Amino acid sequence: QVQLVESGGGLVQPGGSLRLSCAASGFTFSSYRINWRRQTPGKERELVATITSTGGSTNYADSVKGRFTISRDNAKNTVYLQMNSLKPEDTAVYYCNTGSLWGQGTQVTVSS
Repeated sequence: QVQLVESGGGLVQPGGSLRLSCAASGFTFSSYRINWRRQTPGKERELVATITSTGGSTNYADSVKGRFTISRDNAKNTVYLQMNSLKPEDTAVYYCNTGSLWGQGTQVTVSS
């Protein structure tokens, strides 16, 4: 079954950290660029970070540069998003995607 499954979301205090995981199955994961996106109610999904198929190149939204790190382990068919120094405005549902394939999302809530 071709799918992406996110995990690792939760409730964290401002300044805290979370690591999200995106596990892929059913396709040649190592051939695809993977994106992390996020969405809050009433807003369009925002591209947060992207990583190339080999992991050799990454890009970040200005809003998360210096705080988030995207990485991948092609042996485990998994992409990660390490999120540090979290802010309330990072609260959103986080999705991983490639092309038209999307995961179900994982909720991240940053609140005291």
